[in-house]
Parts: sequence; structure tokens; C-alpha cells
Amino acid sequence: MNDNPTDAAQAAPRFDLPPDALLIVPVRNLVLFPGMVSPISIGRPASIAAAQEAARSERPIGVVLQKDPAAETPRPDQLHRIGTVAAIVRYVTTQEGTHHIVCQGQQRFGALEYLQGYPFNVARANLLPEQDDRRPEIEALFIQLRQRSNDILGLLPQVPAELTRALQALTSAAAYADFVAGLMDISAEEKQDLLETLDLKRRLEKVLEHLAHRIEVLRLSRQINEQTRQRMDERQREFMLREQLKTIQSELGEDESGDTELADLRQAIAHAHMPEDTQAHALKEMRRLEKTSEASVEYSMLRTYLEWLTELPWAEPPAEIIDLAQARAILDQDHFGLERIKRRILEYLAVRKLNPHGKSPILCFVGPPGVGKTSLGQSIARATGRKFARVSLGGVHDEAEIRGHRRTYVGALPGNIIQGIRKAGTRNCVMMLDEVDKMGASLHGDPNAALLEVLDPEQNSTFRDNYLAVPFDLSQVLFICTANMLDTMPGPLRDRLEIISLPGYTSQEKEQIARRYLVPRQLQANGLTADQVDITDAALRALIDDYTREAGVRGLEREIGAVFRHAAVRIAEGSAERIAIDAPDLPAILGPRKYESEVAMRTSLPGVATGLAWTPVGGDILFVEASRVAGNGRLILTGQLGEVMKESAQAALTLVKAHGGTFGLGPDVFRRCDVHVHVPAGAIPKDGPSAGVAMFIALASLAMGTPVRSDVAMTGEISLRGLVLPVGGIKEKVLAALRAGITTVMLPARNQKELDEIPDEARRQLQFVWLNNVDDAVQVAIGAPAPRTGAETAHAA
Repeated sequence: MNDNPTDAAQAAPRFDLPPDALLIVPVRNLVLFPGMVSPISIGRPASIAAAQEAARSERPIGVVLQKDPAAETPRPDQLHRIGTVAAIVRYVTTQEGTHHIVCQGQQRFGALEYLQGYPFNVARANLLPEQDDRRPEIEALFIQLRQRSNDILGLLPQVPAELTRALQALTSAAAYADFVAGLMDISAEEKQDLLETLDLKRRLEKVLEHLAHRIEVLRLSRQINEQTRQRMDERQREFMLREQLKTIQSELGEDESGDTELADLRQAIAHAHMPEDTQAHALKEMRRLEKTSEASVEYSMLRTYLEWLTELPWAEPPAEIIDLAQARAILDQDHFGLERIKRRILEYLAVRKLNPHGKSPILCFVGPPGVGKTSLGQSIARATGRKFARVSLGGVHDEAEIRGHRRTYVGALPGNIIQGIRKAGTRNCVMMLDEVDKMGASLHGDPNAALLEVLDPEQNSTFRDNYLAVPFDLSQVLFICTANMLDTMPGPLRDRLEIISLPGYTSQEKEQIARRYLVPRQLQANGLTADQVDITDAALRALIDDYTREAGVRGLEREIGAVFRHAAVRIAEGSAERIAIDAPDLPAILGPRKYESEVAMRTSLPGVATGLAWTPVGGDILFVEASRVAGNGRLILTGQLGEVMKESAQAALTLVKAHGGTFGLGPDVFRRCDVHVHVPAGAIPKDGPSAGVAMFIALASLAMGTPVRSDVAMTGEISLRGLVLPVGGIKEKVLAALRAGITTVMLPARNQKELDEIPDEARRQLQFVWLNNVDDAVQVAIGAPAPRTGAETAHAA
């Protein structure tokens, strides 16, 4: 490297230049401002010659920006008119032959004309000296320029201290503006515009504009850099933790590939047969999952949600093969009796066979506990060849149990309906909604209202669970509801259901059910065989009549199980190989009989009548007792009676007083005494109008001093005109009378249309008396009844 060009310059010829001539060095993409020191690389022969001549003669050079950077030998018209006069501080020649000069800008000049006949560019120049302007607006702009310069220095990384000191040392506004303009990261054309702006005020304003823009850019850049660095730090930390976790899993032999799991999940979405809208939604959530860190809470939430979507049975179920004969055989095999329900199920299957795309009905089995409502749903699933799913709704007070929770909640899941569908694995399953009458509203919503959409065939094809947030088709599900009573169910919900009543079983039906189903089931449950234990029909009848009194057979099965457990102990001890159980053996096993007929004993005195009542667990009998003591005509009512039942007692007493002449009573009989009406089992609340006839008969028997027939039970509401009005629960009440050993049942004549719903066995064993008014009841219950037989219906005259 040669730092001294004088040797080469001494050999060059000398040129006589005019006094105002200036050696011109064209440059590309560089603007030199007065006061600035900048290195310039020169390689064109004319520029090298000009630099060497300037160094030899110690003359300044003119640095001018060429308009077209691509021009190799720019003409005068391709050069800007204004440039900067610069002194060559240093001339450097490298071993490769390249030339470099270090120039210091001195002042602006304007090229007047270019001279010819020289091996380099020479121009007659007009020097443009900078005037010292001290106007207030210049000082204000100068102060603002200093502040903006300090701001931008604070935003730049690793600013040299020499640069800061150099700026602080400048006291001239023009010099300061030129120095800052030379340092700014703007284009060469923009710098040339600042160089050509000779008005100091305008130049300061332009420099301030550029500075403001650069400050905003630097601030945004710093903010972006900080955010990027923060994200990079978090990602680097997550990466390190994830790598450590992989290493730990690898050491424990639990290495799992997350990419493989995500690929499997995406493949599951593709093969789930979702509707187009649902699949597009699932793929959108899948893309979110792929961009989410595994350590994030949202990752597990999204993955669980997509797993639920892929595991639901979206595909259309296969065509059903319906065999009515086989379905009939299955129903007969699983359940004894229940002919009406079996007929309804076969009707559904026949319609389904003729119209496979029809809407499924919503059946609701209503009846007391233990009559086989839940097991009937399982038999329907077997008979129809469908999967069975059971959803227990007893005690549900939260709407989310039906519709599900929104998945923004931690631990959210779909509702019980979607969970049952997923468990069944098909969209045409038999879904039993158990105990729908025991749901209730709370602060978390009303599940009955949420169930309306599920059980409406016009709406459930687009059922929307809150967790899934996409429609799901429930129209092919065969819904079956069970309930013990309809009074607690809202009207809109009952309107969507086809109500099928299961009133209870007669003693003969219970005996058949026990022999066909309960005995084999309890033998198997207790590890016994039919060869080891035999229970006679008489023992079963004794269990039904003396140890259970219920509408269903649940208690009967418990008693049969207790008998078989006693036999299992003897067989396991080896004291017997085969045991036969008869009716006389039961007291030693189960204790004394729990129930006996107390009708005859209760009604042996005047003032006692047997009534019939309806309860949520089936029908039952109740006794109405009336007594008369000395007093002043008061009516005393006990037995925890409701308001309606108290009014029935008052109406009955008024009717008895009105019929006093018929009964042979004097006008002052009830004026000198108090009448006490009591209904035993006082711990049980009682209400309703159907005990009106029984109360009237009890009071009439008391007034006449004649006992009521012990084999007669009655029900019906009375009016003050003596009419017997219809009541509900006739079937349950008749079966309760049959269980209690009653032979004659008095019912309102307007309930005669319900005779067909009463089982044939009850109609064969009971005598029915249809009442139009209370006189008919007195004639049959207290007077001599007309003879009637079998299923004939008697109309008291």
C-alpha cells in the first residue's frame, strides 16, 4: 500500500488551470456535505487523474453526485449542478491497484461550465459561502434540531462517544444541519436535495422532517425488536424445556411423538364422515392446535375438543333389518303382560319398516317404581336391534347437564345426551331418559326447558350442544322417557311425549313374573341352581300377599333373594343338598307376615269406610273413621289432611245433615254433639277430592249406627247436590282394591269408560258398582246390595 502519491504525481505533466477552475470527481450514491470527512473509492481514469493532480498541486476537488449511477463516463449534463468543495486529507493506493481518497468537505459550489482539453473533469465553479444567520426562527429550529438529534442518538445502538462530542461542539446551525444530514440514513437523491437547499431555514425544516420520520421508524423498530426478542426468549425457553422433557421421557421409555399424534388426529378428522361445515370447523381448530404450544392450557382444551368431534358417530347408520316376529318373541320373552305397550312397539317397528326415514316417536312410560319401565327400554333396544344408552335425569338441576358446558371453561364436557350418543357409538340408538319427572330448575337454568329441543322431532335434527358448538342430528334416536308421575312435569314437555301408563301388576301377574324372571335371576345371583332350591307356587303367593304390598315387583324380588340366601347358607354348610321352600317355611326365614287384611276388622264398627287413593307409587286403600261425642256441633278433622280433603269432609257432613230424615235422624242430633273425622296413617299427608264418597258413607254409617260392608271400597268426589263426580287414577285404585282383598268396588258412573283399561283378571274378580249419586252408595255399602256377578257392571237405582 502506498500512502504517498507524490512520486506518481511528480512524473505527471503539469496543467495550467484558470483561477476559478475546480477539479471535478463524479461519485455514485454519495453526497458529501461541508464539514464532513468521508472516504471515496475512485477507479475511473479521469477521477484518478483529477485526484492525483489535486494531490500534486495541493488543490481542492469538487465532489459531485452523478444523476445516473449506471453511467461509466458521465457527461456534464449527467452531473448535478451543485456539489461540495473538498480537500484531500489522504490518498491511498492498495497493492491491487485501487485508489482511495479521504476527503473533508469545505463548502458548496455551483458548476458554471465544464472546460475541455483536460484528461479529467474541470469546471469553472462559483463558490457558495454559508452566511451566519442569527434570526430567532433559525435559533428555534436549531434548538429543535439539537433535541431531535439527541433523541435519535438515544435510539441508536452503540453510538460512538466521539460522534456525540462532535455534535455538541458545533455551534453553527448550518454546520449542524449539514453534519446531521450527512449522517442520516436517507437516499442519495434526498441528501442531494438538502445539499441544493441554500436557504438555511428551509434546509433546517427539511432536516427536521427527515429526523422526525427516522425517529418514528427507529422507535417502531426498537419496539418490534424488543417484542421479537421477548418471543424468541420465550420460544427458546419452551424449546429448552421441551427438549428436556423429551430427554426425560426417552430415559423413562415414554417417548411419544407429538407430530405423530397430531397427524393421527388430522387423519381421524378426515375419516369421521362429518358434514362439510363441521369438518371445515374441525380443520380450522386443528390448524390452531398445530400452532399452539404443548405446554399451553389451550393445547389440551383444543385436543380434547377435537377428540370429541372425531369420536362422535357422524356417519349415516346402516339400514335397519326389522323382523316383527323376532321383535314380538323378544318382548314376550323379556316381559310378561304389558300387551298395550308391546303392541305400540310393534306398531312403531311396522311403520319404521314401511317408512325408514320417518320421525321417531317420543315414548314416555309412567308408572310406580318396580313395574319394569327401565328394563322395558332395554327390551325395546333388543327387539329393534339397536344400541341402548341410559341417561339418569333424577335430581338434575343444571341446564348444562343437557346442553353441555361451553369449552372456554376448564374441564368442560358435552351434555349427557351427546355423551350417551358417543357411548352408544351410533346415531340411531335407543336412549332412555330416566326419571324425567324429578328434574328441577335452579340458578343454573332449567333442564326441562333444555330438554324441549332434544325431544322435539321438528328441532332435534339440528341439536346444538354448547360444548360442540356445531349442529348434531338426533332425529334418528328413539327416545324413551320414564316417570313416576306427570304432575311435576311442565306442560310443554308433556306435550312432546306419547304417554303410556304402567299402573302395576295383579297378584297373578306378579306370580308369573316371579316364576319366569325373578326366581331364575335370584338363583343365579346367589350361586344356586334350580336342582338345589325349589320354591313352590304357594310360597310365591304368600310372598306376594303377606310380605309385599306394592304396584311393582322390586320388593318381591328382594324377598325372594332373602329366601334364597337362607337356602344358600344351608347348602354351603353342607346341611342340605336340595331345599324345597313352601309357604309354611316363610315365617321361619322372613319372620311373621308383614301385611294382613284389616278391612274386615276396621269396618266392623259403624262410622268406618274403606276408600281408594292414588299415590306416586301406585294405588292404595285408606280408611275414613268418624266418631261422635258430646259437644256443640263442631267438625274435627285429623290425619294431616289437605285443604281439598277438608272441604270434602265438610261437604259430606252437610249432605248427611240434609239426608237426616232419610237416615231416621232428628233435627238436633248433630247440634248437640261434635263429629270427629280421622284418616289413619297421620304421618302421611293426604289431599284430593276423591275421598268424598268414603267420607259421606262413614258419616252416614255413624248416623245410622250400621257398619259398612267390609268387602266394599269406594272412590269419587261429591257435590252438595249429592252427585258423584269422576276422579282420576281408576286403574291404580282398582288394582289396590284387588291386592287388599276387596270384592266390590264403587266408582263414579262417569268413569265407566275407563273399564276397558282395567286388566281382565281384575274385571273377573271384582264387582263394579257405578254411582250417580250418594244414595246409590248408601244402598250398596250400608243397605242390602243387589246381587251381581263377574265382570257385570251394576247401576244402583
